Amino acid sequence: MAGLNVAGRYCYDTAFRQLSALHMNSLVSPAVRFSHSADALRNIAQDMLDYAKQRGATAAATEVSVGFGQAVTVRHGEVETIEYNRDKGLGITVYIGQKRGNASSSDFSPQAVRDTVDAALSIASYTAIDDCSGLPDADMLARDFPDMDLYHPWDLPVDAAIELAKHCEQAALDTDKRISNSEGATVNLHESQFVIANSLGFIGGYPSSRHSLSCAVIAGQDDAMERDYWYAVARDAKDLMDAQQVGRIAAERTMRRLNARQIDTMQVPVLFEAPIASSLLGSFVGAVSGGSLYRKSSFLLDQLDKPVFAPHINIEDIPDIRKGLASGAFDDEGVRTQRRVIVENGVLRGYFLGSYSARKLGLRTTGNSGGSHNLILKASGGQSGELDFAGLLKHMDRGLLVTELLGQGVNHVTGDYSRGAAGFWVEHGEIQYPVQEITIAGNLKDMFRNIVAVGNDVLVQGSKQCGSILVEGMTVAGR
Repeated sequence: MAGLNVAGRYCYDTAFRQLSALHMNSLVSPAVRFSHSADALRNIAQDMLDYAKQRGATAAATEVSVGFGQAVTVRHGEVETIEYNRDKGLGITVYIGQKRGNASSSDFSPQAVRDTVDAALSIASYTAIDDCSGLPDADMLARDFPDMDLYHPWDLPVDAAIELAKHCEQAALDTDKRISNSEGATVNLHESQFVIANSLGFIGGYPSSRHSLSCAVIAGQDDAMERDYWYAVARDAKDLMDAQQVGRIAAERTMRRLNARQIDTMQVPVLFEAPIASSLLGSFVGAVSGGSLYRKSSFLLDQLDKPVFAPHINIEDIPDIRKGLASGAFDDEGVRTQRRVIVENGVLRGYFLGSYSARKLGLRTTGNSGGSHNLILKASGGQSGELDFAGLLKHMDRGLLVTELLGQGVNHVTGDYSRGAAGFWVEHGEIQYPVQEITIAGNLKDMFRNIVAVGNDVLVQGSKQCGSILVEGMTVAGR
């Protein structure tokens, strides 16, 4: 079963028989849900560490993982694609003193495991000495592993997934006669299990799940054609938005974009709708992560304990939210995680560091090897953080609501920000008409300080969570 990949356009009957049989054989019993048990993964990890030490490694760290997924896409009521994958992989990092080597494989056979370790040792023998390389400090490693409720199997036969996708798409098509075409609705489930271990005695891992529903449709009126989508994601399928609601929202978001106009170039407030406002958090995380800081390629260099956001903005990194999409008791190095205040009343209080970048900066790891955890932005004081979406529009009064960003025009060294956008023009606190073919521009340092308000319309669609964000005084380039 390892490495099996079933995908593409099939005769429906053939696909159904193949995938149903595969599903029933591999998913019904929890005992055979994964191709390897947790104990088997631990044994492989320990064998790799033992062999690395035997071959001369002074330290080593390894990760072993298995997983599987199923995705079903329906378009115009017919099966478009059925995909099933079962994956596995292992990797090891070895140290010979402070010389480092890494190798990986998808083959779990004993000989392949030994060959992978040997390859890593060979690489390490040719690398230069780096006085910042090495395992985390032993006192930073996780010793307790609380259950964060991250694993929720979804026993979803292929025929049931097809019906769910059909309901989702049909709800979108039935919303309005102007919905003229569909890119399909997709039901996706994914489950995985991993173990990481190192020669300091750390070993830990857990199973996790991530399931989603999505739908994308096209609306037409006269010569105008517009596309939009919606999706829901959760650890537990029971927490997913209703499939028909996903379809309706996709349709409504598409229809409201019809008959979009261009606007003149001007400087106005910009309201980032919640689904895309989290991208601002992503730019912030990149700027205060270790790699950018020690390379001196960040627009927020040397800003620790200095104001970088508006004074009512607070950001917290929370790794222990139950069912959280980025929760975990330890990071990619086995370092224990902890709740941390990153921004307090606008002031930067912390970085995102792994062991290597921390040593480069003369600091200690923050338990963020692999990035941030559940990063949550909240606002306090006055109306900020208490306004719903309608309240934010009224607070803005006149300006641009952005619902889509295009391109990658962010300079992480200078903070310069320029991206294509689409959305809606707002007057007197009310949406007037859709707009497109515009560019919004500014500098992230100014944008962060000019956040006027944050809404309570928080969406949980990833690791970075916030409501809609209203930024004062951005340049909107139109016709």
